Amino acid sequence: MSHTAVLLAAVSEDQGPGNTLRVVLLVSLLGAALLAWFLLRGYRDDDNND
Repeated sequence: MSHTAVLLAAVSEDQGPGNTLRVVLLVSLLGAALLAWFLLRGYRDDDNND
């Protein structure tokens, strides 16, 4: 095997935390949207607060 192929193989095995960070970011954004919807829905005024 040539030296370049060995280097490319070594680099391709070490991809880093990219997919994990994407999943964490997506879940965080969805959680924040769900929390905002849940909290803000309590402030609706439906004129039946007798």
